[in-house]
Amino acid sequence: MANGDCETRLPAPCPSDELHAMTDAPPPAEADDKDWTWVLERPCPECGAEVGDMGVADIAAANRQNAAGWTEVLAGDGEWVRTRPAPETWSPLEYACHVRDVFRLFSERLDLMLSEDDPEFANWNPNITAEAERYDLADPALVSAELVEAASAIADAFEQLSVDQLARTGRRSDGASFTVQSFARYEIHDPIHHLWDVTKR
Repeated sequence: MANGDCETRLPAPCPSDELHAMTDAPPPAEADDKDWTWVLERPCPECGAEVGDMGVADIAAANRQNAAGWTEVLAGDGEWVRTRPAPETWSPLEYACHVRDVFRLFSERLDLMLSEDDPEFANWNPNITAEAERYDLADPALVSAELVEAASAIADAFEQLSVDQLARTGRRSDGASFTVQSFARYEIHDPIHHLWDVTKR
């Protein structure tokens, strides 16, 4: 199941059983339509992350630490990495692909916030991306390298922010608005939560 930044509120695509049989694609992951911005106000009761008071330097370090955790996950038993614990729940590999793409997406959105005045972010549905790009068929070693690179890029960007830049704003199409500071705090919850998703098993 994808959670965290599934702000599009679109239903997951539902290909027919016949199509899945032809492509051997796994069924769509369970759609998550919760608004996770509440993690800015209180600790996450599931993964335990407390992001509401984090500074950007700590968030940068947490992104790098998180990437190291995914490297360990993806270096593990190949069968376990590719296995879904339930038909509607992503495998560790699929979660890792999602986290890689979250790092990339948030880097793009941060660039927008720094270069434009209060931009509106384009919608993104993680489940559609997972199916279209066949996360389930990805090479774990390649995903690991790409995830570390993407995490380092956003960590570098956070570390280079000035005090004035922390107050710049951006918004989602559903009306949720962020400063760069709150955006950074919101960003770090997603990779932390998904690493917990796979390591709690």
